[in-house]
Amino acid sequence: MLFRQLFDRESCTYTYILGCEKTREAVLIDPVRGLYDRDASLLEELGLKLRYTLETHVHADHVTSSGLFRSRQGSQSVVSEAGGAPCADVLAKHGSVIRFGEEQLEVRATPGHTDGCVAYVDHANKRVFTGDTLMIRGCGRTDFQQGSPEKLYTSVHQQIFTLDDDFAIYPGHDYKGRTQSSVAEEKALNPRLGGGKTLEEFQQIMANLNLANPKMIHIAVPANLQCGVMPEEDATEEVKAWAPITRTAEGVPEVDVAWLSGNLGAARLIDVRRAEELVGELGAIAGVEHVVLDELAEAAKGWDRSARYVVICRSGGRSGRGARILEEMGFENVVSFAGGMLAWNHAGLPVVSGTGAAAGAAGCG
Repeated sequence: MLFRQLFDRESCTYTYILGCEKTREAVLIDPVRGLYDRDASLLEELGLKLRYTLETHVHADHVTSSGLFRSRQGSQSVVSEAGGAPCADVLAKHGSVIRFGEEQLEVRATPGHTDGCVAYVDHANKRVFTGDTLMIRGCGRTDFQQGSPEKLYTSVHQQIFTLDDDFAIYPGHDYKGRTQSSVAEEKALNPRLGGGKTLEEFQQIMANLNLANPKMIHIAVPANLQCGVMPEEDATEEVKAWAPITRTAEGVPEVDVAWLSGNLGAARLIDVRRAEELVGELGAIAGVEHVVLDELAEAAKGWDRSARYVVICRSGGRSGRGARILEEMGFENVVSFAGGMLAWNHAGLPVVSGTGAAAGAAGCG
């Protein structure tokens, strides 16, 4: 199984990519909205098709990007049935199995930090993604969001500590730079739950933490109950008159497949993929100019900065970076094609490939 562990410095959140090496289907565990571009780009670079975003619970310290991935890449959001998130495509139950390609994860309900906490168990590779239920030498707090020290103690001892001792533990957060632990380590060394701590001892520990509320709780919880859609957000903000352009949370200007397919003559089309991708299975849009992303800034030096440009790639990650590069160079009318050639092909729109795509690419300026 392909595996990546990623980190958000703002909330100290870990995001995990798991992918099937054979089918290239993938899942994202606990993605962060502010890092959508990073995660989308890595999925694209690794050639992965995102099938699910998996939440370990409804977070209070960051906003998920599950809604963005669903709207742009067609993935499904998975939240516990006890999480209270009506936006979810899949309401996971204790014992549910999440399948992607030839890989799978078992869902284990682990309430205590919140009622909707779950752990995802990768039996084949002996690892468990514990969210905030069990962290390295710690655990999630139990003083808000249906928190219960009794439930958390039971969850850890019945659902996580019952796994084999050599199971690797991958938590939802770490604040000291630690990346993983093991069941054996936490059973022995966790100062709250390990070393034979009784429920009464654990209750006393949790009652005396006296922690401040997460600074984003009043924003994050309502947004995460809607899969990361911010309550005050206008998802169709028009920032330029020449097209229905929206801005992502990261500031990337985008147009969708419906507009682009009906307005192919409205702008120069710049495809920033590698040359071999233009003649690959996704093909290319007729008339594109080919400039690989790494060469875009240099190639664009002589371009008309008042002209209109649509930057294109496989799924929207590289084209988003390309659009920002051009904007930073002073280009006034530039957008990224949201969803890229994956969205174009999904819509059944025509492409050129083989010698046709090569000829189109050769004419770039």
